[in-house]
Amino acid sequence: MKIINIEFWPVHMKLSEPYTIAYETFDSASNVFLKLTTNTGITGFGCGAPAPEVTGETDKDVLENAQQIVAPLLKNADPSRISYLIEKLKRKLKGYPATLAMVDSALWDIMAKSAGLPLYKLLGGYRTRMLTSITIGIMSVNETVEHAVDFVKQGFKVIKIKGGSDVDEDIERLIKTREAIGESIEIRFDANQGYSVWESIHFVKGTKNVKVELLEQPTPCDELDKMAKVTSKATIPIMADESLQSLRDVFNIARRNQADMINIKIMKVGGIYEAMHINSVARSAGIEAMVGCMDESALGIAAGLAFALSRPNVIYADLDGHLDLIEDPAQGAVILKNGWLYPSEVPGIGISL
Repeated sequence: MKIINIEFWPVHMKLSEPYTIAYETFDSASNVFLKLTTNTGITGFGCGAPAPEVTGETDKDVLENAQQIVAPLLKNADPSRISYLIEKLKRKLKGYPATLAMVDSALWDIMAKSAGLPLYKLLGGYRTRMLTSITIGIMSVNETVEHAVDFVKQGFKVIKIKGGSDVDEDIERLIKTREAIGESIEIRFDANQGYSVWESIHFVKGTKNVKVELLEQPTPCDELDKMAKVTSKATIPIMADESLQSLRDVFNIARRNQADMINIKIMKVGGIYEAMHINSVARSAGIEAMVGCMDESALGIAAGLAFALSRPNVIYADLDGHLDLIEDPAQGAVILKNGWLYPSEVPGIGISL
């Protein structure tokens, strides 16, 4: 089997509801889609969801990389040699993880279709569904509570609240949210690098009765000594997100006890192939993992879900980045029911465009 045709195109999608995090407000997302056609008639699809502040690349970078690097390397290549192709591309696409993730997903899609299996089963099939959190951006206390109550009514069982710009207001938002939604719903909090060490500990103490499930990336990503101090003092688990970009990062986080958990985003680390290595290091160190996402098409979410379902150590999911996208061309690649995400049971990644 060999790849005989390579197509890629951008899709710009508006968000049904803009949201704000500690350092930016978002109202749209640009993804790049990839289609690989083989001489056997099997096609593989991938999605790249770049974010300059996280992956360090734009949609224009992904398109340029696809044309100048990906297409020449993949033309006439055997797509079943995933390890070989990804390792070659890693050297040429250093600093462009969303581009690499796009190719990675398309190759896995071909492999799963060739095997006649849904991708999550090809990768291991440890689970058949996962609870996902639903995210609330930075907004007023009353708006936060209203959104949380509405999400619970929709069936979501895990609420993730963004903050990091005002610690005292963040504490109030969580206290009021807990009062409104009761004890049975999990609450997670993401500071998106917005806190100092003191603010992080202040937040933990101030939300003691809220029973926050985890605190994600409280301090700046490039100041891991600060996150390590928070981890050593906090009474709730601390999760590294922006601080985790590579295999070496997870090794250092584990070796220096800088976090209790990690957030593995397929777009951030360069695809499923690399995510499996990162998760293995985390598992060996007793570090639990969550699979997160960017603002990405359901095609990208399907890749993240397939990975999450395949690994025992991945026990959390934050895969809601597709839910607010308008006119997502891959809508239906994953199935949401009462807060649970299910994969499509068709062979491959879950959908053909």
